[in-house]
Amino acid sequence: MGPFLGAFFDDGIPVRLEFWDGSAVGPTDGPGTVLVRSANAINRLLWAPGELGLARAYVTGDLDMDGDMFEVLRALQTAAPPDLKTGVRVASPVVQAARQLGALRLPLARPVEEASPRGRRHSKSRDAAVISHHYDISNEFYRLVLGPSMTYSCARFVTDDATLEEAQEAKHDLVCRKLGLSGRPGMRLLDVGCGWGSMALHAARRYDAQVVGVTLSKPQADLARQRVTEARLDSKVEIRVQDYRDLGGERFDAISSIGMFEHVGEARVAEYFSTLYALLTDGGRLLNHAISSVGGSRMSRTSFIGRYVFPDGELIDAGQVMLAMERAGFEVRDVESLREHYSTTLHAWVENLENNWDAAVREVGVRRARVWLLYMAASANGFDDGGVSLHQVLGVKASPEGKSFMPPTRRSWE
Repeated sequence: MGPFLGAFFDDGIPVRLEFWDGSAVGPTDGPGTVLVRSANAINRLLWAPGELGLARAYVTGDLDMDGDMFEVLRALQTAAPPDLKTGVRVASPVVQAARQLGALRLPLARPVEEASPRGRRHSKSRDAAVISHHYDISNEFYRLVLGPSMTYSCARFVTDDATLEEAQEAKHDLVCRKLGLSGRPGMRLLDVGCGWGSMALHAARRYDAQVVGVTLSKPQADLARQRVTEARLDSKVEIRVQDYRDLGGERFDAISSIGMFEHVGEARVAEYFSTLYALLTDGGRLLNHAISSVGGSRMSRTSFIGRYVFPDGELIDAGQVMLAMERAGFEVRDVESLREHYSTTLHAWVENLENNWDAAVREVGVRRARVWLLYMAASANGFDDGGVSLHQVLGVKASPEGKSFMPPTRRSWE
């Protein structure tokens, strides 16, 4: 059995492998152990010999991990050949080993947790369906994972001992200050992809802003409205179930887009920025907070994240973001990376999920909980090694005379 999985690695198996019959191979002093619980795991790898097969085996419980999950995943990623994500050749010895293990049979059914979006990519209807797949699983589940801040985006850890909630508040405050809300009560803010309303609540409570938050998720909007009412901010915050493309004719002094841009898609980037530019008054600012990757990347249908987490998701190169903003008319005034902060954020979310595992499973089922555990741990490693990053890009809509109304230095938000 060891030779079967060993075929997926160039320089030997980096972790301990234990099989359902009690046999084991691999180092005993490594970062952890991969538990192959049944021949079903081999079957899934045989029919999808790469990242997707491994993910299916893990999600269904046919394969498990013991030890520090971050370190186990890092070791597997480091030792695997570059083509593991897209699939590797299944050589005849591997097929023969699979036959001996009883795994050489028709492929098992795909887990129902996989997404299969239909329709034109990034159309309004397909985007709504994709958002529903990701966000509409359970507000309570997200509360267990995200904590009281209910903020599903990179936090900003100003001090080493900051809590997750303090770091999320620091992030929201940084966005507000970059947008120039400080000292200007009554400014009209649009929060695109408002989630459960945390940014809107912060801007209204701390800076007396008039906020419109839009999301495509009805469950998110329902809870966001409830939170607004509980905070007695109904007169200052309006939450809508609305596509950003349907906001024509309104005007705002500032726009925040936090963790939403990943759903836009490269083909829609020009439309996205031109739409937001048209919504701003002269001197208005846009803060685009989004995961990025060098050269950009699209979540493949053969990738774990593309199938289970962010179907149709796309990461845009930070340089392309700035160029697209400039082409839409924005003057780019500030760029900041929070890459390391996102790793810290993800570690905190994983800890929350593990500490609340039984409650999370009751909410969404063990398979969905395993999806999120694998996704967050693997993503943290991606931010650690620089494979992905997080950039805040601040743009301003200058007046016809060229006035930006920007402060002379960053001091007002540092």
